[in-house]
Order: sequence, then C-alpha cells, then structure tokens
Amino acid sequence: MTATPTASVAKALVAARPTADMRGLNLAYGKKPVLKGLDWQLHPGQVIGLLGRNGAGKTTLLEAMLGLRDLQGGSVELFDESGPQMSDATRARIGYVPQRSDLFEGFTANELLAYFRSFYPRWNTGKADGLLSRWDIARDQPIARLSGGQQQRLSIIRALAHEPDLLVLDEPVSSRGPAGRREFLRELVDQVLDRGTTVVLSTHILSDLERVAFNVAFLRDGRIAVQAPLDELLDTTRQVTGTREQVDAFCTRYDAKVLQRRAHGDASELALLTLPAGCSAVDDALPQEPVNLEVLFMELA
Repeated sequence: MTATPTASVAKALVAARPTADMRGLNLAYGKKPVLKGLDWQLHPGQVIGLLGRNGAGKTTLLEAMLGLRDLQGGSVELFDESGPQMSDATRARIGYVPQRSDLFEGFTANELLAYFRSFYPRWNTGKADGLLSRWDIARDQPIARLSGGQQQRLSIIRALAHEPDLLVLDEPVSSRGPAGRREFLRELVDQVLDRGTTVVLSTHILSDLERVAFNVAFLRDGRIAVQAPLDELLDTTRQVTGTREQVDAFCTRYDAKVLQRRAHGDASELALLTLPAGCSAVDDALPQEPVNLEVLFMELA
C-alpha cells in the first residue's frame, strides 16, 4: 500500500472543513429508490474506495455529488458551496473521470488537452506532458484510434492536469490487467496525495482498493453503511458465530459494536463485530475469525 500521511497530518486534514458534505440525499428512478436519506462527508487528504454491489447506485451517488443528477431531496455542498449554485472557480477545483470515456474522438491527445487547458487557471502543462510520455499515449493520433486503456488514461490526465482538490474516479482502470492496475493506481494516488487532494475511487475490483485506498465506504440500501480507514477496519473487525444472547453478552463484556448480523442456521447468527483498538478479547464459547476485504464486502455491501 502507498505510504499514508503521518498521524498528525491526517488528524489536521480531517479537522479541516469537509471537501464534500452530503445530507439526506434522496433519488429514485421511477418507483425504484436508489439513494435513501444518504449522509456522507469527505475530508481533505482522504483516499476513499467506494464499494457496493452491482446496481447499488455508486455511479448515481458520484454523479449526484457532482451535480450531474437532480436530487429529489437533500443537499450537497462542495468546498462550502451548494451544488446547484457552484461557482466556476469551485468547479475548476474538481476532476472527474466517468465510467465511460467522454473524450472528443476526432481530436488528438494534444488538441484535447489544449482545449481543456483554456478552462483551468491551474493547468499544469508539465504534468500533462510528463504523464503522456510515462503512460505511453500518442500525442498526434486521433483519440478514436487509441486503445480503450489509452483513452481511459488520457481521460485521467485531463482530470489531473488542472491539479484538482477533489478527484472522482468511477471504475478508472477496469480495462487493464492486475499488475498494470496496481502500478497505475499507485502512481495515480502518488500524483495527488502530497497536495491534500480528496480522492474517491469506485471499483468492483477489491484488490485495487487494498493497494491504494486508505478508507473504504460501503454503499448499501441507498446509504453509506460503514466508512472507516481500511487498515483499522481489518485490525479491529472480527466475525463470530453464536446465539444472539452470546453475541450480545460478548459485546457488553468487551465494548464491541455490531456492524452486521444475520441468521446462520436454526438458532445462531453470524455477526461482524468491531472491537476497541488494542482489545484482545477471548471467549471460548464465541470463537473469533479475522476478516479480509472480501468478507467485509460480502457482509456490508
């Protein structure tokens, strides 16, 4: 995993005003609710992996946050400005890479970046040129003739070149192989981490998040069910199986909190519990199993 900010820096960043503040978001497609009173805050310097099942509404949530979807309730503030009234200066602080490339396919890479450069006062030509070279993207070839992976990388360069304070990536590297994705995502996060940029990454590939996401957020039933630092979640979460009475007694004894519980057989349940940091709870009647990101996804998403 890429090196995280120091504890003091991370604490200061979280104490700052949130980059994005979403309150009570409601959105439905016809009679099908997708977002149900969703609350979510993103803070400077966070790299957040957004997880959810297919159809959970991850893309809808990201688009609603950026003002690309009309809400039926709730509010969004980005950098202390309301989404519908966001100024051009605030919009220039946001980088967005959608799931499907929306590049002008008749342009070359050079022409595309020159066009977008005119909209952004903080455009970093040196960064754009460097990434074009490092990511092996032909500058003078029509975009329509680039591979899908090259178009995806070009879309990311366009989003990075103006040095955004909020970078939103919706399935950004799905077309690459495992080794290429790991290397690419690590470099991508390194590009923005030292600036205190907030990064939101939606992906269905769990191994990607284990490499680069310092925080994970699980979207379930139209709400953010859990958000926490990934390392902390893996260190403090245990899976147990027992009767409800045994689980409740264990939680009382060790000050554990239930993240998720469901029936498991006739008289028992399977529960995910979060223990206090450093707690070495022992209960012979309720054996504990450590969890990985896959288990968390299966139970929380």
